[in-house]
Amino acid sequence: MDGMTTPSPPPPQSPPGAAPPPDVEIVVPVHNEAGVLESSVATLHSYIARNCDFTFRITIADNASTDRTLEIGRTLAGQLPEVEVVHLDRKGRGLALRAAWSRSQATVVAYTDVDLSTDLAALPDLVGPLLDGRGDLAIGSRLAEGACVTRGLKREVISRTYNMLLRVFLDVGFSDAQCGFKAGRRDVVAALLPSVENDRWFFDTELLYVAQRNRFAIREIPVAWVDDPDSRVAILSTVREDLRGIARLRRADAHARPGRRRSHRPRHVLHAGRQSS
Repeated sequence: MDGMTTPSPPPPQSPPGAAPPPDVEIVVPVHNEAGVLESSVATLHSYIARNCDFTFRITIADNASTDRTLEIGRTLAGQLPEVEVVHLDRKGRGLALRAAWSRSQATVVAYTDVDLSTDLAALPDLVGPLLDGRGDLAIGSRLAEGACVTRGLKREVISRTYNMLLRVFLDVGFSDAQCGFKAGRRDVVAALLPSVENDRWFFDTELLYVAQRNRFAIREIPVAWVDDPDSRVAILSTVREDLRGIARLRRADAHARPGRRRSHRPRHVLHAGRQSS
């Protein structure tokens, strides 16, 4: 995984006379989210338009929904000029992000979960430094100092245990791999994607792991986060997938460096200050 030797294809070019690419493209990956999609995208669009000074696009990335999600997404795209929708025939959050980010021409690409569990007040701090060239990736963290989290004990224990396993077995330097609130400079993300194998829930962790291995600067933003009681995440199957992913990366690391295990913790994990309410 080291070296980033696999070149990524350039993004598609805008046709003559087309509007310039946005500063930030925020992807909302969805699968059967007809009940919340319209309100969440309206909330996200309104927040950015009122509170952020960058140009933006919101891309609804529908992965194999069987309800009215795609229909609602297309309606939103017709109503709001900054909203687009893409459709994939296969399910997978990582697959949806890979597809949307690969076609983007924005300076910074990002994503948020459709339930908007992460307070959008953290969005300017997530993408602003990247637009200014400070850092390569930025992640929302529910475990960094200054974060404010509301969730049940079961999910809290699972989250902390998972991130502890990442530190123990993969020697990571970031605190929260799975918070659905991330951003990166498009050129950096394009360089990383060919080395990321997983296209489901482990996608986030593997992307950050590959970034760390290649010494990209990861900026952590403490966030306010409220658990969605209607979350569609299947905890047990996700845990199994994550454990298999950790084992795969650890085997790959051992194979690449037989007889020794070298620390690859980045020198550039940056911790932002407490978020304002």
